[in-house]
Amino acid sequence: MSLVPETTRRITYAAAINETLRHEMRRDGRVIVLGEDVAGGAGKADQGIIDAWGGPFGKTKGLITEFGAGRVRDCPISEMAFVGTAVGAAATGLRPVVDLMFVDFLGVCLDQLMNNAAFMRYMFGGKIDLPLTVSTMVGAGTGSAGQHSKMLYSMLVHLPGLKVVAPSSAATAKGLYTAAIRLDDPVIVCDHKLLLGSRGEVPEESYVIPIGKADIARVGAEVTLIGMSRMTRTCLEAAAALEVQGVDAEVIDLLSLSPLDEATVLASARKTGRVVIVDEAFPRCNVGADVAALIADEAFDDLRAPVKRVSPPHVPVPFSPVLEKAFIPSVERVVETALGIARANAATKGDTWRR
Repeated sequence: MSLVPETTRRITYAAAINETLRHEMRRDGRVIVLGEDVAGGAGKADQGIIDAWGGPFGKTKGLITEFGAGRVRDCPISEMAFVGTAVGAAATGLRPVVDLMFVDFLGVCLDQLMNNAAFMRYMFGGKIDLPLTVSTMVGAGTGSAGQHSKMLYSMLVHLPGLKVVAPSSAATAKGLYTAAIRLDDPVIVCDHKLLLGSRGEVPEESYVIPIGKADIARVGAEVTLIGMSRMTRTCLEAAAALEVQGVDAEVIDLLSLSPLDEATVLASARKTGRVVIVDEAFPRCNVGADVAALIADEAFDDLRAPVKRVSPPHVPVPFSPVLEKAFIPSVERVVETALGIARANAATKGDTWRR
């Protein structure tokens, strides 16, 4: 199953985001972009510093030259200020896309997201819309150390009123960004740094991937691997390795972390009876733990083995390249975990492991 229209054009993940922003800004004059260095340098247009960065990851490159400084606004280094500005702009009729450079800076603007963006519609009795999109970078693997490498989407998923998505490819990034910008609710889009330069087939036309819908990235029958963000790729590589060893793995790409596509997750768990959830976030209270609890609650009688999780250790992300590599869930760990539950219970009818 694919949620993306067919195409043969290949572009990078970062280019897909940039293209989506252009499409949506052309389509709707209310769409604006706010953030640090998204236009060049704050207040430096008179010095010729325009479009120097396109944001630190190039996602907004070229937008100011097409749409002007009125719609692409460089902001001071104050996440509380510009995220708060975006919340107010959304509440009063605009459709802001705000670049929160790293999710690690979430604590600086958490009040604006937690007490304002997430709850404002509820507190106002449903009388306002809040079409806010927050774009932020997540994940380890770039040697950026503990304060710029975290995967904090679990903190955002915990908050009712926020929608949280985690694209796994250039194509899913375009579809999810389009959906987020057009939605009348606050959406946090978590982009993994190691995916930005990855290439994939992405249609030129606009399309929407519904928020709240997971993708069956690979059909299988013996074990379910559930991934999110970059870990979906890890799951797909693990599934290929498992096939060589005679194990037929299904891969579920969550895409939407809140709301969660419970139906797709549970259907796969019931079909295979064995589940491995791969989550790069710290293990305590991460999305993987929540999905494991869902399966245990709703599909326990169909399981042929305990639900297993593959996550990092509960420590800060190391700066050392060797330690950082060991920190991130690997294909080898996923394969080992899947083989452990596939082979140990291959001959059972589903109840031996519970005795």
